[in-house]
Amino acid sequence: MTTKKKEQAKVVSQEQLADGIFSMWIQTEAAGSARPGQFISMYTNDGSKLLPRPISICEIDKEGGKLRVVYRVTGEKTGTEEFSQMKAGDTIPVIGPLGNGFPFEKAEGKKVFLMGGGIGVPPILELAKQMECEKKQIVVGYRDAHTFLKEEFEQAGELYISTEDGSVGTKGNVMDAIRENALEADMIYACGPTPMLRVIKQYAETNGIECYISLEERMACGIGACLACVCKSKEKDAHSNVHNKRICKDGPVFLSTEVEI
Repeated sequence: MTTKKKEQAKVVSQEQLADGIFSMWIQTEAAGSARPGQFISMYTNDGSKLLPRPISICEIDKEGGKLRVVYRVTGEKTGTEEFSQMKAGDTIPVIGPLGNGFPFEKAEGKKVFLMGGGIGVPPILELAKQMECEKKQIVVGYRDAHTFLKEEFEQAGELYISTEDGSVGTKGNVMDAIRENALEADMIYACGPTPMLRVIKQYAETNGIECYISLEERMACGIGACLACVCKSKEKDAHSNVHNKRICKDGPVFLSTEVEI
């Protein structure tokens, strides 16, 4: 298996989408083979921070050799704060694409839910753009009226929004939006915080719906060597010989019935 090498990607543009949410386009070789649902590991230029930050891929421009990442600044003196201060022309060390991505080809001819919550919203955009299915229902959840990427989602499919404070769309979470709009699907693709995915997994299994979930986890190496980001699985992992899956290497996308969350 080929080991991905670190490269110096160039920042093409950067903008702030909402409070603490930033969007960055970078020129990178990773764009050539990237798939929806994969991620890249982004390193800071601060030598005291050895570990990279795993950031989901939001959009892919293969012809232009560019990737878009949308990320949340997690605090002062963090890698993400450094990323947010970068300007066009700056370089940033990255490795990617990493992970397995969504099996979006399986959705052909089916009614589909594409579900995202919080910082799990961005990777749903490229998935929606590339997916060809009978009915594409994008259901995304936000905290408040800062519904970043809303316009892009409206161009990619039928959009349904939930907000925790009720300022836009359905008050509540993504499952509340499904119930309020009486939506139905044959397949589900979802990315977001674990509590949200746990409810979606239960809903899918109760209704016999094939469901793929992208797990969010704090990662260390990003390539499956350190076993820091594991989840419980029904089958034994060949690498560790225990009932674990490495989210960065075996995932981050899993069939919902394969994992326990």
